[in-house]
Amino acid sequence: MLRDLPLSGVVVVELSDSASAPFAGKILAELGAEVWKVERPSGDSARGWGPSTWKGSGAAFHALNRGKRCISVDIKDQDQLARLHRLIAERADVFIHNLRPGTSAKYGLDADSLRVTKPELVHCEIGAFGHVGPLRTQPGYDPLMQAFSGIMSLTGEEGQPPVRAGVSIIDFGSAMWAVIGVLSALYRRQEKHSGATVSGSLLETALAWMSIGIASYNADGHPGGRHGSGAVFIVPHRAYSTADGDLIVSCANDALFARLCAALGRPEWAADERFTTNQARLRNRAEIDRLIGERLAGESSAHWQELLQEHGIPVAPVQSVADVVAHEQTRELDIIGKPAGDELGVVGLPLSFDGKRPPPLHPAHDIGADNDQLDAALKPPA
Repeated sequence: MLRDLPLSGVVVVELSDSASAPFAGKILAELGAEVWKVERPSGDSARGWGPSTWKGSGAAFHALNRGKRCISVDIKDQDQLARLHRLIAERADVFIHNLRPGTSAKYGLDADSLRVTKPELVHCEIGAFGHVGPLRTQPGYDPLMQAFSGIMSLTGEEGQPPVRAGVSIIDFGSAMWAVIGVLSALYRRQEKHSGATVSGSLLETALAWMSIGIASYNADGHPGGRHGSGAVFIVPHRAYSTADGDLIVSCANDALFARLCAALGRPEWAADERFTTNQARLRNRAEIDRLIGERLAGESSAHWQELLQEHGIPVAPVQSVADVVAHEQTRELDIIGKPAGDELGVVGLPLSFDGKRPPPLHPAHDIGADNDQLDAALKPPA
């Protein structure tokens, strides 16, 4: 652990499974916190996720759980539960969990119970549908929230079945909000000398990602619709096929659109009343997309990328995972790290401090690998 990282000296106990709380714990570990990951004896569900595995566990588990001490606790066992309570009471600055609704209170791990004896504790819960409302007791996962929140109604191609984002944007987003809440509570604790109860949920995160769609609906009853790789509020702002691939081209204002037209050798498009403003282009989306698409189809992606970049047009190729891992820009950022003695490259913290990114975290440990360190971490019996 680097002593100059922002959370050096902060102790986090993370009772977690799957993705949301583990990702939050990983972020806190990357910021320098000492994180104790608590699993049930059979292990985190992500250990069994596939198809890719590494050293006997799903690659997903390794991506989400580096840099932590791993202990196994059967919270149904009174002795083991008591030791977990001791760990929180004696060591933890932060307790974070994503237990099923109602479970934390059943075992005395809810905020009301823990903060009675430790008022300075920052207690953070990542729920499913939220801590109030008729669905508060229901479990939930990322795709359920993409569906329930309306995200899937705006994702994919018009007239096609609904699709979800290919990555767990709700789980990871919920983790990020949790970390923001925890950091805010730790900051406030310095002045008020008391902790806080931080509550977030998958649904609330999904609704936050729907901010523009909900505002649009409330404004005129039209939240948008499905536009494939495009966006409801900007044209052009989507992928177009070239002679050998696909490019995302984005013109978020009229000046950029005029430069795009000049770069494509079609300056007259910028003067056409159908396309002069973004509002006009929104009304004539199909036609301008057709014209741009026909022009780009005649040359390679590399040709257009170089030309558009020369004109200051935001542009990027649609890459595979292999492409992005191998790309020079990714390598220069040095964000995919391999800890000493471990050859699995995973993405690190997407932040740098004073120009330096925190180093790669140590590999994820086996189930209960650090159980023997728990006794050393606790105060000896009186």
